[in-house]
Amino acid sequence: MKLHCEVEVISRHLPALGLRNRGKGVRAVLSLFQQTSRSQPSARAFLLISTLKDKRGTRYELRENIEQFFTKFVDEGKATVRLKEPPVDICLSKANSSSLKGFLSAVRLAHRGCKVDIPVSTFTPVKTSEFENFKTKMVITSKKDYPLSKNFPYSLEHLQTSYCGLVRVDMRMLCLKNLRKLDLSHNHIKKLPATIGDLIHLQELNLNDNHLESFSVALCQSTLQKSLRTLDLSKNKIKALPVQFCQLRELTNLKLDDNELIQFPCKIGQLINLRFLSAARNKLPFLPSEFRNLSLEYLDLFGNTFEQPKILPVIKLQTPLTLLESSARTILYNRIPYGSHIIPFHLCQDLDTAKTCVCGRFCLNSFIQGTTTMNLHSVAHTVVLVDNMGGTEAPIVSYFCSLGCYVNSSDMLK
Repeated sequence: MKLHCEVEVISRHLPALGLRNRGKGVRAVLSLFQQTSRSQPSARAFLLISTLKDKRGTRYELRENIEQFFTKFVDEGKATVRLKEPPVDICLSKANSSSLKGFLSAVRLAHRGCKVDIPVSTFTPVKTSEFENFKTKMVITSKKDYPLSKNFPYSLEHLQTSYCGLVRVDMRMLCLKNLRKLDLSHNHIKKLPATIGDLIHLQELNLNDNHLESFSVALCQSTLQKSLRTLDLSKNKIKALPVQFCQLRELTNLKLDDNELIQFPCKIGQLINLRFLSAARNKLPFLPSEFRNLSLEYLDLFGNTFEQPKILPVIKLQTPLTLLESSARTILYNRIPYGSHIIPFHLCQDLDTAKTCVCGRFCLNSFIQGTTTMNLHSVAHTVVLVDNMGGTEAPIVSYFCSLGCYVNSSDMLK
């Protein structure tokens, strides 16, 4: 029985001597072996740790020699085995979670002296070929090279499968828990599985030139919220992104060129880390009011169908305010938590898409809507011209929760 992973062996004596461990694992092959001798006819179980520099490996006896198992993060491919003698902690990481669980089960049995289904043999050096499973990058750019009969190496951190004719995401990719960059560009993918959100380390996702029509709410509310930095959705058929998309607050690079976007999410200003935004050649008629809250280094909105600002405002004020409007404003102003487990789902949607007044308050159905132009240099250091006439201005919609706010901000609409 073997396990491929990264290993760090930490001596518990070092801190007492004023020394520190290196703090970094190395690629290794872990093997379980049994060995018999004339003096001890019953087989003894050993754990053998072999590395590329030490193929013969270091062995540790297991029977009644394990002090503790640490398996809190076993689903992430991490675990620690604490030995009594020598007093070391064997820290495992970047392992296939299912293989790790099976390996640890066998180690437990060996520790208890139970029979384990492992070979009785001598310790033989690990072959160099076994370390090929530690491949961290794979680039596939044609159908003929796409693996059909074997799995992707579990240790991959960067996987590119472009021009492979994929119509859906291969579920084998979603088992690669170490993935940091996934490039599925130039395929025919129409829909993304929610389980992409289980790739907890994913930082870059490239879906350029596919057939996507949407980006699901489930992905926006997954662990991608904490990990995703770069997202490329260029050359698809996306008309709108959900308001929950703005929960991907670690995004720094976002590409939306050559889609069919008719609007940005109304809460786009919540993408506080966004620095590069490209949405050229879409169908945007105007920008949402929260676009002013962005702080970009690069912005490209060339080739959109921006409309001329309307001279007269749209007035939808309600007097007196309805109970729904008043309640919604109170919930949002006081930041009272809400969810579909507390109030009906459609009310959650209303709260999620509430307008933000220029004064900072919120409004639902009672507001004044005005349109003006903004110079895009006010939100971005580098701006690609909006049109062939050299313009860097675009129309932006503003909302006002009351007549007083509208009058006080009338200069902004001139």
